[in-house]
Amino acid sequence: MRLRNIPGADEAIASSPYCIHDGASHRGSWHEFLNCDTIHIEIGMGKGAFLFQLASLHPEISYIGIERYTSVLLRAVQKMEENPLPNLRFLCIDAAEITEIFAPEEIDRIYLNFSDPWPKDRHAKRRLTSSRHLALYHEIIHPQGDLEFKTDNQDLFTFSLEEIEASEDWNLIASTRDLHHHESMNEGNVMTEYEQKFSSLGNPICKLIATPIFS
Repeated sequence: MRLRNIPGADEAIASSPYCIHDGASHRGSWHEFLNCDTIHIEIGMGKGAFLFQLASLHPEISYIGIERYTSVLLRAVQKMEENPLPNLRFLCIDAAEITEIFAPEEIDRIYLNFSDPWPKDRHAKRRLTSSRHLALYHEIIHPQGDLEFKTDNQDLFTFSLEEIEASEDWNLIASTRDLHHHESMNEGNVMTEYEQKFSSLGNPICKLIATPIFS
């Protein structure tokens, strides 16, 4: 699906106080910059509904939403202008840049929600749960941190399980192909906009949780 360009989105993101424009300059000092002990990030945050809920529920945690498309991120910025949250900020970058932005062990949790499935085999490396991306996440995650992934795409979920199980850097600790009927994994679940949409259509939601392995 082609992304609709919104006129003025680039300029709005560039001037927004809710977007961090010099992320690389904070590499290694994010906790001091955000004045917090715990940092969670969502990669491919979309319009930000998921992070808005989390940031409201957990003011003690700093959240950073990462979205590469300004026309999508603009919606989250507009929400922040209406209801600013002190523990939520945004980065307009590609996921491939995260190791340039965050230093080792700086991030306590990484959320991946309803990521683009890139269904063609030749595009597999672009999937956010590919081995290439898992290696990047491992570079920035805290040893006691974790990675959470949700999707309604069964093929993408199978691919993601296989990539994690084949990895020497990640340990799969929990997974389900029907989150909303899994009592323990669904406890405290915060739904994304896509999750609400797909589950209302009867699509089961898949979720996995993985922790990093350090030698």
